[in-house]
Amino acid sequence: MSELLTDRIARHIRNKPSSLAIVDRRGAVTYGEFGELVTATAAGMSGMRRVAVLPTSDIGSLVAVTAAMASGIGVVLLHRHLLSEQFARVLSLTRPDVVLAAPNQHARLRRMGAEAPTSADSIQVEDVRTCGAADDDSELLIGITSGTMGEPKLFVRDQRSWARTLDRSDSTFDIRAGDRVATPGVLDHTHFLYGALHGLTRGAIVDLRPVDKSLPSGATHLYSVPTIAWDVVRSGIGPVPSVREVLSSAARWPSSGRSALQEALPNASIVHFYGASELSFVSFDRGIDPGPGTLFDGVDIEIRDSVVHVRSDMLFDGYLTEDGVVSGPVDGWMTVGDRGILENRQLTLLGRDTDILIRAGLNVELAPIVTALTAIPGIVEAACVGVPDARMGEVPAVVIVEGANPPSTAEIWRHLRRELPSPSVPVQILTLEQLPRTPRGKVDRQEIGAIFATVRTAPSTTNQIVSEPFS
Repeated sequence: MSELLTDRIARHIRNKPSSLAIVDRRGAVTYGEFGELVTATAAGMSGMRRVAVLPTSDIGSLVAVTAAMASGIGVVLLHRHLLSEQFARVLSLTRPDVVLAAPNQHARLRRMGAEAPTSADSIQVEDVRTCGAADDDSELLIGITSGTMGEPKLFVRDQRSWARTLDRSDSTFDIRAGDRVATPGVLDHTHFLYGALHGLTRGAIVDLRPVDKSLPSGATHLYSVPTIAWDVVRSGIGPVPSVREVLSSAARWPSSGRSALQEALPNASIVHFYGASELSFVSFDRGIDPGPGTLFDGVDIEIRDSVVHVRSDMLFDGYLTEDGVVSGPVDGWMTVGDRGILENRQLTLLGRDTDILIRAGLNVELAPIVTALTAIPGIVEAACVGVPDARMGEVPAVVIVEGANPPSTAEIWRHLRRELPSPSVPVQILTLEQLPRTPRGKVDRQEIGAIFATVRTAPSTTNQIVSEPFS
């Protein structure tokens, strides 16, 4: 049986209370201090079933999440890009006992629709009561698969699945007690939340600050996505010889980007892994030009009609709906629609059949972007594609066909920014006389991609509207 996440952290709290545990922009705490905060917060959560947390890169967010997980209380992981309707949907499905965030996020939560957001320190109690305890089957996390678009799709992970995932991290990645793990991404991204918690289970120092602060402070590891790796290269803070390992997820990372990061972090082993919220770890690769990914131990793959199906002990439980938790693994197998080729436990990914792209580590569905555009009077047709971006991986770009009384540029952007979360706002809009189509009459996405490639290399273009950059 695998040791649960918070039991692993508790061992370091007991054995090394004076050792540094977490650093954020405002200060730092030792393992002993962190343990006291977690205990007081868990006591304040006594009797709760679920807590919703909008985490930022701060100690308080990790205290809130760890306290709930230690008590067997499910954590509803909110995201800063949720629209008010999406937020309402999440709360109606999860019914948390409290909505927690740092005080500087309360205004954002109220705009989303939260009536009484509070913070972890406000529910802490000095008199420690008997608190609940987690077991293997306890609900650990309810997250939002895309974090950006459409109807919220809530995935459920239990304590056992994350414990088994931690086992793979321990055997595959080289993080030791006393190491310094930089997790510069916002903790509402599960990759960075997992990275911070993983570092604590290893007795490491978790540094939540941006890369320009965390890497020069002796970081040995960097949890990253290609966007942050690009920021490291562009920042000019290298070379940083202390970094031994980069642990990256999200969109496939091109060799050119890996090479540039290797110059900034000359001693780092660059590891990129493939997985999903529903699947956890699937495969990983190392190096600048690694080729296919090696399956993690205990992961089985079947390719059915070119689609990757996964079986392991790390899979999620299912999606939370009005009818309960549904659409989980079938006979132990699960797919998220990625296509691939498997040979001798080496997995080559070929993309996804569904209309989705990954922008800066966030899934962006394309169909709702088209819906938002065609809802504008004067736009009769629209199509959306993903185009390459050196920093973001992929970004959405759209073509439109206008009818009578077309909208102004300002009207288009006002509507899109009102209706779409910021990661889904396209970077480019082109006006065409008609959409290119295949001989069967379907929108020709390949031709649209070629049009954008031409536009990006041309010195100037007409009928082109470029948005403000996403951040």
